[in-house]
Amino acid sequence: MTTCGEFLVKQLEAWGVDTVFGIPGVHTVELYRGLPGSRIRHVTPRHEQGAGFMADGYARVTGRPGVCFIITGPGMTNILTAMGQAYADSIPMLVISSVNERERLGLGNGYLHELPDQRGLTAGVTAFSHTLMNVDELPAVLARAFTVFASERPRPVHIELPLDIITAPADHLRLTALPELRRPAPNRSLIREALALLKNAERPLLLLGGGCVEAPAEARALAQSLDAPTALTINAKGLLPPGHPLLLGSNQSLAPVRALARDADVILAIGTELGETDYDVVFDGGFALSGTLIRIDIDARQLLRNQLPRLAIQGDARLAMRMLLAELPAGEAHPDSPGARRAAAVRARLAEDLAGWAHYRRLFDCILAALPEVRFVGDSTQTVYSGNHLVELDSPRRWFNSSTGYGTLGYGLPAAIGAKLAEPQRPVVCLIGDGGLQFTLPELASAVEAGVGLVVLLWNNRGYGEIKRYMERRGIPPIGVDIHTPDFLAIARGFGCAAERARDHAHLAELLRGAPADRPLLIEVPEAPPFA
Repeated sequence: MTTCGEFLVKQLEAWGVDTVFGIPGVHTVELYRGLPGSRIRHVTPRHEQGAGFMADGYARVTGRPGVCFIITGPGMTNILTAMGQAYADSIPMLVISSVNERERLGLGNGYLHELPDQRGLTAGVTAFSHTLMNVDELPAVLARAFTVFASERPRPVHIELPLDIITAPADHLRLTALPELRRPAPNRSLIREALALLKNAERPLLLLGGGCVEAPAEARALAQSLDAPTALTINAKGLLPPGHPLLLGSNQSLAPVRALARDADVILAIGTELGETDYDVVFDGGFALSGTLIRIDIDARQLLRNQLPRLAIQGDARLAMRMLLAELPAGEAHPDSPGARRAAAVRARLAEDLAGWAHYRRLFDCILAALPEVRFVGDSTQTVYSGNHLVELDSPRRWFNSSTGYGTLGYGLPAAIGAKLAEPQRPVVCLIGDGGLQFTLPELASAVEAGVGLVVLLWNNRGYGEIKRYMERRGIPPIGVDIHTPDFLAIARGFGCAAERARDHAHLAELLRGAPADRPLLIEVPEAPPFA
């Protein structure tokens, strides 16, 4: 007999799933029955939150959904924070959980792991949540999930299987091919209206977000055709390469870029929420647009949030850019064009504003010199905050962190593990602070167990340094921020990792180049000279 749980594994494998993150429990062991006979790799985190963050990192690298197997009750409550981060950043994630038997649902009799309503818990962090009440529903529900991932705004999906459904016979079900799914194309007449506005623009501005990461060639061509200075959100880094004459970086919260934005007569925003964590990290409401705003987004509801547009166009970012490019003259990355001169003037002022961060710039220069192809996966920590402004890379999906959207701590390490598993040949550096690392420190054991060779760059300021400065600036006594700092090197070695404290930049570069391929290397970088 093939059970529903076994069929589920076969169908996921047929649709290209190659990795599942999860912790087996008495309520999910039947989901695991089919894994040994499949090509799917199972990775065991040390906490369900880690499973979600690993799936998130995997999905950001591959563009495919990260998949988790989660137990009833505490497994679901543990993974909710990771689902919240993925929801906020539009990351595809499939969370398969168990739930009590159908006849026990909602009774409140105190069964093991019982919750009144698991789907209710997930309502705010999923595109949809579904309880499988009949085995025959499974193919259609899975297809609906993959439709969200491939043709809508990607977000987590939760499917829960009652314990008696997981073990129910499914011999009559047949594997199906994944339907050919395409994202919606924009309305052509609206694209023509946008073109008319853009062609008459004297001071255009291009704002690109994470919804554009699959279209770097189109993004560069569009910026050049419009001769438009271009600002990228944090998740869009790499759409324009370092040194591109139209690049403004991810500095929309800084005064020089804000001044240019206010002066722009036509602004084209594609695949961006225009949200606080990309445009207003100083939380003063100071990012304002006075020109004509055109917005393009796959999510119709997002088109009217944060900044009201003159023209709102629903559709896929890549298709929209291709339609625009078909009607625009080809452009070049010329350093003396009007748009490039506007961008250069802003970059010169930014260099003055960021001069106090020279020590962070030197740190990133050191890392990139040692590991030119590195991918940075970050937590909410000072190296991430500074790198959001300073670092530029030559392709997307190489810089992401949890300072965006939901803004959780503890994301960096497990997400970096997921990213490394997704593309093992590319170096991965996890940027994390001593406070954030203590949220998910046991995931070092997961990385050792999985043979994951990544670098954990630990910025150690012996507490919640950024929050402490925030409190002090507001005259609040710094309570709860000077936390006990353990011996991270000893702990990392105890988990089976390599671990060293960097003495200076030359030593750091040496450690990076010599990082082992089969286990993590934790490098502690103190917030002290020569690094600070």
